[in-house]
Amino acid sequence: MSVSMTKQDRNEQLIRRLYHLAEAASKDTQQFVSLFANGGYFYDVSGGKKYQGSDIGLTVDLYTAAFPDMHRELDSFYFDDNVVIVELSLNGTHKGDLALPTGTIPATGKEIHAPCCDVFHIENGKVTSFHCYLAVPILLGQLGVLMNLGAAFRH
Repeated sequence: MSVSMTKQDRNEQLIRRLYHLAEAASKDTQQFVSLFANGGYFYDVSGGKKYQGSDIGLTVDLYTAAFPDMHRELDSFYFDDNVVIVELSLNGTHKGDLALPTGTIPATGKEIHAPCCDVFHIENGKVTSFHCYLAVPILLGQLGVLMNLGAAFRH
């Protein structure tokens, strides 16, 4: 007798697939974007920018360019109907330019282990919204540029 998957199981599987496609070792930006519903979006809360359509994949490409060994450590999943919340960390070595809305940080060679919390809304097996709350001050501190932001950005 087979046990059918619950909605929670399906939602968790979808989000784990999304993260897998954003990892440096298995990056597939087109597949990542395909998991979003028509009209779905990615909201980079710390950067204050929403991405829709094919632009949803831009941050995947930006972070793997800056951190070619980018890996997300998924710590905890929380579920409420069609909402999935994930506590995680972004981990990698800063070997390329990190393009942020305020400017670009050239490679520092430093490792990051930046805490993050992501909130997903899911409808009919697709992501309708993805809000990413990355702890940017911690990330900038780990890169060694937090106390000298003005000098760190290249315009």
